[in-house]
Amino acid sequence: MDMGRESRVDKDAMTVEIVFALVTAAALAGLILAVAWTSALALDLSGSAEKGVRAGGALVGAVAGGWRLVRVLLRFDEQRRMGH
Repeated sequence: MDMGRESRVDKDAMTVEIVFALVTAAALAGLILAVAWTSALALDLSGSAEKGVRAGGALVGAVAGGWRLVRVLLRFDEQRRMGH
């Protein structure tokens, strides 16, 4: 048995966690963008106001998605280091 090398189970767990982080980050970003887009439609905005709301939604969605991705992966790393 090689000490210091990750087992197949550890590698699989890491892969699952990365995919989970990416999927939930994309879902969160998409949800925020959809809310911004729906708000622009519901408020009957047009022109630069609509573009501003959509751009703001995209920006907030991207930031929230990135935050989710980093948070999930850091939590996984912390748990892995603690031996859980």
